[in-house]
Amino acid sequence: MTGTNTDRIIEMAWEDKTPFEAIRAQFGLSEAEVIVCMRRELKPSSFRNWRKRVNSGSSQKHLLKRNGAINRFKSSRQRAISNNKISKR
Repeated sequence: MTGTNTDRIIEMAWEDKTPFEAIRAQFGLSEAEVIVCMRRELKPSSFRNWRKRVNSGSSQKHLLKRNGAINRFKSSRQRAISNNKISKR
């Protein structure tokens, strides 16, 4: 994993509306692998906060838990992504 990919994975993992399935589709990482990456890259307190947030009822990180009206992977503020890289302006 390159530094840019790691940064993007962390960013996607922090976003409440980006499910783990989207990370798998783009980077081929399972939920468990994302958790290992987050544990390795974040400070212990940040990791605990992230896990608490992901496991809370308000998080929509799992497709089965999210509202059926939400049918997209990316947020409305995210630029188009091609080949796992953020497009240039």
